[in-house]
Amino acid sequence: MTATPRAVELAQAAAAAAHDKLAQDVVGLDVSDQLALTDVFVIASAPNERQVGAIVDAVEDRLRELGSKPLRREGQREGRWVLLDFGDVVVHVMHTEDRQFYDLERLWKDCPPVVLPDADGATPSGA
Repeated sequence: MTATPRAVELAQAAAAAAHDKLAQDVVGLDVSDQLALTDVFVIASAPNERQVGAIVDAVEDRLRELGSKPLRREGQREGRWVLLDFGDVVVHVMHTEDRQFYDLERLWKDCPPVVLPDADGATPSGA
């Protein structure tokens, strides 16, 4: 099983919004074979809590424009690791130090990547 086209569309929009707020190391993982609850994880990081908050706000706004609002939001108060659950897509926006410590990419290393736009808004060829 692979991520639905809608999940990929939302993940790409979330990544673009995150890049607009200077998120670092934005990656997407197709977790649909491992989890029944969601299709894609988008993981992004920022060097401080204020920027984490700005990225979260931008992602929420962009996905709301596409008709998707978060079912759940966790970690907003602390601003170090905010999880936005949109159903088909879960967005993790993490403080850089927390991202290195928890290393979600290693935990989900068996999951294939989802092609996301880069900071310039371009998607790699073949996507």
